[in-house]
Amino acid sequence: MISLGDIYDKDVSFLFGSGASFGLLPTLRLDIKREVGGESWTLEELAAHFEKAKDKRLIPLFMHYYQSCIRPAEMLTISAANGTEGGRVVVDNYRRFLESVLLMLQRRKALERRCNIFTTNYDGCFPLVADEIIQRGHIDFVLNDGTRGFTKRILQARNFNSFLCQSGVFGRHQNSIPQINLIHLHGSVYWSKANGGIQVDYDLTESNSLLNEALIEKMQPFSAALANSDAVLDDLPDPGIEAGTLESFWAMYEQKPIVNPTKWKFHETVYEEHYYQMLRLLSYELEKPNAVLITFGFSFADEHILNLVMRSLSNPGLQVFICCYSHATHNALSETFKGHRNVQCLMLEDGVMDFSAFNDKVLVGPAISKPSAAPAEDLLPDPAEGLI
Repeated sequence: MISLGDIYDKDVSFLFGSGASFGLLPTLRLDIKREVGGESWTLEELAAHFEKAKDKRLIPLFMHYYQSCIRPAEMLTISAANGTEGGRVVVDNYRRFLESVLLMLQRRKALERRCNIFTTNYDGCFPLVADEIIQRGHIDFVLNDGTRGFTKRILQARNFNSFLCQSGVFGRHQNSIPQINLIHLHGSVYWSKANGGIQVDYDLTESNSLLNEALIEKMQPFSAALANSDAVLDDLPDPGIEAGTLESFWAMYEQKPIVNPTKWKFHETVYEEHYYQMLRLLSYELEKPNAVLITFGFSFADEHILNLVMRSLSNPGLQVFICCYSHATHNALSETFKGHRNVQCLMLEDGVMDFSAFNDKVLVGPAISKPSAAPAEDLLPDPAEGLI
C-alpha cells in the first residue's frame, strides 16, 4: 500500500507506461511466439530482430503498429472510449487516479499544490479525462501540458515551472490552484512541428491516415499472425506490398513525433531536444530532498530513463515505488534494482496489478488529515495489505 497520507507533503512524481491504457489501446506485447510453446515477442524485440536481419517484414511490422496503436490514439475521444466495456474501465481508472492525486494536492500548503506525471504513452487519456473532470465543475485544477497560446498552442519546457495563482478581490491573500504537470517523455500523437517548435492540437478527428483501405486489407493476414498465440515467425507472411509504397509509408512514419521503439530516439531535432529537456526535468525532480517516484505500467525498457533513475538512487531522500503487473515482472525488476534500499517493487499476492487494482489496493487516499513525520525510507508497503 502507498498511503497518500504519507506522501502528500513530499515532492511526488508518477511515471506511467502503456499498461495504464491497456484495454483501450494495446501494449507493445505481441502474441506471436519466439518458438512453439515459448515466450512471445514484444514489438521492440521483433523490430530489433528484423532490423538486424535486414528482414523485409520490418516496415510492415510498423504498419501494423501504426494501425493498431498509433492511429486509434489519434482518433481517441471519451465518448468513443465509453462505447466499449474495456474503454469505460480504462477511462474510469484514469478519472479515479486523477481525483486521488487532486485529493492529495488539496492537503498541501497554498503555493505547493503541484506534482508531475511523466508518461511514455502517446495517447491523450490524461488530458481528455482531465478535461471531462474540469467540465463537471466539482474540482478546480490545472493540467499543465507545457503549452501556451490560443489558436496555436506551443509546447515549451519552461512552462512546466509556472503555476496558476488566485488572489482575493483586494489582493489580501493568495492561493494556488492544484496543478498536475503532464510530461510526455516519448512524444504525443497530438504534437506537430511549427516554425522550429512543437505545436499541440488535441483535435485530430479530421486528420488523414498513413494507410489507405487497400493497404489495411493487405495487412490483415500479417496482423492476424502477430495476434496468434500459436504462431511463430515462420508463420508470419510477407504482405506483398510494393517497395515504393513501403518507402513512402516509412518516410511519413518517421515524421511522427514519437520515440521509435527500436532505437528510443526521435528522428526530428526539435523533438529530440525536447526529449532530453524532459529527461533533465525528471532528473531534477528525483534529486529533490523528499522526492517520491511511483511507476505504473512501465517496464523500464527505455535505457535512458532506466539509467537516469539508477543514477538518481544515490539521493538518500528519494523513495521509488515500482508497481509490477505480475510475479514475472516483479522478479525481473527486483533483479534490475537489486541492492537499492530506496526502491520497493510492489506486486499483489493474489493476482495481477492492473489499473483497477492499482487504484483499489495500492494508491489509497484516506487519512491525509495531518502531515506524516516519517522519513522517506520508512514509506514502505505493509505486506498485510496484500503487497510484497
